[in-house]
Amino acid sequence: MRVPSARRPKFGAAIFAVLATAAALPSALAADAAQVERGRYLATASDCIACHTVPGGAFMAGGVAIATPIGAIMSTNITPSRAHGIGDYTLAQFSAALRQGIRADGQHLYPAMPYPAYALLSDEDVAALYAYFTTQVAPVETSPPPTSLPFPFGIRLSMAAWNLLFLQGHPHVPNPAQSAEWNRGAFLVNGPAHCVTCHTPRNLLMAEDGSRALAGSDLGDWFAPNITSDANSGVGGWTDEELVAYLRDGNAPGKGQAAGPMAEAIGNSLHLLSAEDLHAIAVYLKTVPPVRDAGDSQPVFSRGSPSDELPSIRGVALPADPDSMTGAQLYDAWCSTCHQAQGQGSFDGTLPSLVHNAALGRANTNNLVMLMLQGLHRKDVLMPGFAAEMNDTQVATLGQYLMAHFGNPAGTVTVAQVKALRAGPATSPLVLVVQVALVVGAAAALAILAVLLARWRRMRQRPQQT
Repeated sequence: MRVPSARRPKFGAAIFAVLATAAALPSALAADAAQVERGRYLATASDCIACHTVPGGAFMAGGVAIATPIGAIMSTNITPSRAHGIGDYTLAQFSAALRQGIRADGQHLYPAMPYPAYALLSDEDVAALYAYFTTQVAPVETSPPPTSLPFPFGIRLSMAAWNLLFLQGHPHVPNPAQSAEWNRGAFLVNGPAHCVTCHTPRNLLMAEDGSRALAGSDLGDWFAPNITSDANSGVGGWTDEELVAYLRDGNAPGKGQAAGPMAEAIGNSLHLLSAEDLHAIAVYLKTVPPVRDAGDSQPVFSRGSPSDELPSIRGVALPADPDSMTGAQLYDAWCSTCHQAQGQGSFDGTLPSLVHNAALGRANTNNLVMLMLQGLHRKDVLMPGFAAEMNDTQVATLGQYLMAHFGNPAGTVTVAQVKALRAGPATSPLVLVVQVALVVGAAAALAILAVLLARWRRMRQRPQQT
């Protein structure tokens, strides 16, 4: 039976539409896959795993206690669980949490979640992250403990005022006077990689001090060093290739090695970035306005020279009191096997030299103490921690020896410092200051109110003049 000619165009159009849809399907799937992969890369660059995954725990299920000067902030479950995570978040709600610090329930996040940096993400970046988290991350049906901060910091609504003061809520705007590579580096450093969050000092209200961007900041026990372009205090004396090697491998011979939170950032995030992105970061960092730390009269990586005090300990019996051991004796006992007698490191360079090493070249010695206590546990390098083997006095004595021989002579290691770092981050005096200020302010307000009320009553009791 022949189809009437009047119906052929409609039949043909239907077939054509089906064929066109089928042809478009692979490209649509490819676009979705590309978006998800973009989201995966951005999540890696943002190092989401560091704060949202407990070591050995479920991926992105939260529960990491993030130390801050006002107390520990617990990271949340960001898996697509509808009951415990972000499974019910719309794209708009996801964007608000990511770039404005506002949860789906309207509550404010604390900037320990670096939403001021993520505000630089574009709408396309946010959509890609949303696609990745909602389709590629497995839901985990658990809730981490809630954050409990001392009054008044536990009032999340106060973050609305903080945001008005300090949140610059707009995507990254490229600088037309700079190259595409420089702009990519600026976006990564200030945005998803949020280098500024850790390496920029903060003011009394815990906001980044923009006048000293990337000039170094305390991170609880560890210290995020100056990475401005200053030749002495920062990375101005590093080549681009050395910076790339450090970001990729955690090791730049003759300059420094990554430990603590930086080693974690490299292991989780930076070493997975493309060579082009790592080079872009290096190019940008070399242009950050230089900030020099007081006392840095030479590059921090140029301090020290090979030396030892072996003659002073040869043939000398160890003291009965271990706390009386000299720095040379402690170095010989705990360090010389790997770093050699004169601090020159292993012959193949695998174990770093202590001479011309930025880890010892700064006046701030917190990282040196933390390294002696906790060690270094990267995939390619293992340095044991000595917290169980050495007490506070011994660590301080060894630290002083290391600084005097291989580091910045202005840097000191004290017993009190070691004791405090071993104990862990302490709550900032700012908490007590704010609490006292609030009590005093409330008392003053009540006193003024009482005076005004007394005056009002006296006025009411005066006899009327006729």
